[in-house]
Amino acid sequence: MRILSSAGLAVALVLAAAPSVRAQTRIGEVTTHEGEVPVRLVGYGLVVGLDGTGDRSLGIQTGATHTVRSVANLLRRFNVEVPPDRLRLRNVAAVVVTAEFSPFLRPGGRFDVQVSSLGDATSLNGGTLWITPLVADPDGAAVATAQGTLVIAGDDRNSGRRAPRAGGGRLPDAGILEVALPLPARPASIKLLLRQPNLGLAVRIAGAIQVAFGDSTAQVDDPGSITLKPKAPAADNVQSFLAAVDTLPVDVLAESRIVIDARSGVIAAGGDVRVGPSVVSLRGITVRIHAGQADTTAAVPGVIALGTGATVQDVAAGLHALGAQPSEIAAVFDALRTAGAIRATVITR
Repeated sequence: MRILSSAGLAVALVLAAAPSVRAQTRIGEVTTHEGEVPVRLVGYGLVVGLDGTGDRSLGIQTGATHTVRSVANLLRRFNVEVPPDRLRLRNVAAVVVTAEFSPFLRPGGRFDVQVSSLGDATSLNGGTLWITPLVADPDGAAVATAQGTLVIAGDDRNSGRRAPRAGGGRLPDAGILEVALPLPARPASIKLLLRQPNLGLAVRIAGAIQVAFGDSTAQVDDPGSITLKPKAPAADNVQSFLAAVDTLPVDVLAESRIVIDARSGVIAAGGDVRVGPSVVSLRGITVRIHAGQADTTAAVPGVIALGTGATVQDVAAGLHALGAQPSEIAAVFDALRTAGAIRATVITR
């Protein structure tokens, strides 16, 4: 991995094996069991302890009045009465808290949570999430709580660098399930569901299962589903059978895919992704890939000139050197894909 960063821009390139190369992984890494739908929770909370970067909450007249009301209600629960119009809360921000975890998690189990600002806070860096109830339905009772200190991407306190401004963050293991949730109903048939439907992979998975447990033990339904029919004695203990299936190795082709985070500027490229001859111009930046060797003798401001064999890493490094913003990087790669210069799936999120 090569990480490039400047002025809050982080570009990470993860280059995997070429698309024609097969890599082995466990079946359990690329499939799930039918009926095991993850649980999602949501909550409304407050992040406190900010360094003047919270919501512009100026009493009840201007600013984020919902934050003022939330703090006033919170203090009232501790028998502290403060008139809302007397509150100045630049160190507090109202946030939405979201989480997703396994349906088999039991009370006391921990999970990660994400927080996103609701108001006009400029940064949640350095804040602490006040204990927040989490619900599966806005009208339902709380089943979990979350609290803890936010982790902001790029925060490196030991080096003395400030983390970039961010309206969201992650709290590892900050959520605790407090109420037992109904377990998933056992389906009538046993199916493996591919995390990313792919007919070729489904056929290889079914073949690996048949080799290990006998013919007719696995049948491909479609690119995203495989029906399992265990034979005795495996049929007497379905859970042990599924555990054994999950550990079987299967060949997976490395896909040519580029994933771009338009907010942080992070780029992950899987496969040996090369860029063909093309020209893209955007806001004073020109990316030119042409046949032959790159001409480095006459550098032109704002122009990235690359030759045959240029990779995603080369283009990203050039954009970084020119100070391109994350949204501009995403736009350039999307244009390269549209022009047919990149034979890969480009995902912008």
